[in-house]
Amino acid sequence: MSTLHEALAAAHADVKAEIARTDTKVALLLAFNGAVLLGVATLATAVRVPPAARLLGALGVAALLAAVGLLLATVRPNLGGARPVGFPRWATLSGEEIRDELRHDHRAQHIRVLARIAVAKHGRVRRAIDLSLLGGVLLVVAAAVTAGGAA
Repeated sequence: MSTLHEALAAAHADVKAEIARTDTKVALLLAFNGAVLLGVATLATAVRVPPAARLLGALGVAALLAAVGLLLATVRPNLGGARPVGFPRWATLSGEEIRDELRHDHRAQHIRVLARIAVAKHGRVRRAIDLSLLGGVLLVVAAAVTAGGAA
């Protein structure tokens, strides 16, 4: 980048793209966890499940539900709180105030705020993935206990 203007534009676009990628991951993880939960509900009503497997399965489902909660929190809109920037701030301004605001380059501040949002989203996605993996392992063990008890 040869100028500060170009560097700010690239950084701003990069952090916005990172947020979009995270939101796409969340959508995929929500669909996956939903499918697993639907499968568990279907199997739990169709198969006789021993008490130990039922407990393991319940813990697995709880972990998956916790992951779903984290994923939903990840895509919950962040409107900037008490000191918004960007479009949440513009919603509070008059037309003339918006023109005044746009006369100044606030991209560095926007990049900082958006980067914090992106890091927080990544942290929640990471924890949700960990919970999904834990839930999956518990459900696999519950299935093995059920299969072993049926043999």
